Amino acid sequence: MSRPLPATRIALPATIAPAMPDPSDIVIALRGETMGTTWHAQFAAPRDCDAAAIHRAIHRAIVSRLAGIVAAMSHWAPTSLLSRFNLAAAGTWTALPTDFARVMVRALAVAETTGGAFDPAIGRLVDAWGFGPIPVEGLPSKPQIEAAMARSGWRHLALSTSTTSTSTTSTSTTSRSATGTHLLQPGGIALDLSGIAKGYAVDAVAALLEAAGFVHHLVEIGGELVGAGMRPDGDPWWVDLETPTGTILPPLRLALHGMAVATSGDYRRGAHTLDPRTGRAIDTGIVSASVIHRTAMDADAWATALTVLGPVAGLELAREHGLAARLVTLVDGDTCEYLSPRLAAMLSD
Repeated sequence: MSRPLPATRIALPATIAPAMPDPSDIVIALRGETMGTTWHAQFAAPRDCDAAAIHRAIHRAIVSRLAGIVAAMSHWAPTSLLSRFNLAAAGTWTALPTDFARVMVRALAVAETTGGAFDPAIGRLVDAWGFGPIPVEGLPSKPQIEAAMARSGWRHLALSTSTTSTSTTSTSTTSRSATGTHLLQPGGIALDLSGIAKGYAVDAVAALLEAAGFVHHLVEIGGELVGAGMRPDGDPWWVDLETPTGTILPPLRLALHGMAVATSGDYRRGAHTLDPRTGRAIDTGIVSASVIHRTAMDADAWATALTVLGPVAGLELAREHGLAARLVTLVDGDTCEYLSPRLAAMLSD
């Protein structure tokens, strides 16, 4: 006899915004490719609108917006600003555009809060393990890992938003005079923003839709999502958390209303998560870490950090900072699910 399917659990936001779309509205759906994955956007629009013209205009705007983010922060594009920063000489201050600056501010904040479990400056480690754009054969040796670690770490970075600043690193003291946000290359440090930039891109597309007047929308890039408002049929934008292969868990469905969700883990493309603090692959048993947050950028970074920290330290940090999080471990065929108090409180009876 087949095993009965477990009941679906429903997670609801604490508050529901009163604004509703017109029940006669239509849903326009767009899709494309970016950052080595796909993107999707859905939004409510008036039934009597020129849907084809809106489709073309919004699609074009999204493609352009995402291309700008890739041009700034991709570690796979050799001409990106990030790639140029990674090759800059020691003591060089790089002027950051608004998108890059916003991401770096949050990246460094999460790095500090998590004790480096999330770290935007591990590009050398990523390359040493062959997880970056440069292919390598075999696993890195201990000396290779130590060499990469010596040129990694968020604490080496200096971010300045003042008109004049002086920053001291372990290798030099430099100064610059300019306006805007600038990032110091202390020498040999390589950024890798893959654990936060995709989330930021989700937020950016959502902001684009809202600015265009489409306040009821759902945006997804590579499994990271943000939802706002409601569907014309009166339902929220329902999203199911993915269940990692080899695990059996009751479904968990989110009403993505004014919220974002991001999931980190090795179940999609094999073991690839590195612990920035040790320079080695994680050994926490976590196959999936999902975080629900106000922004996809923060959800993205926190999910990465909790994956590294493991179920005990990760759940404690989620509790301490009021994060809605689900951690899933798979050890010797046994699956365990951990829900933070904030997420447990969201589950409907």
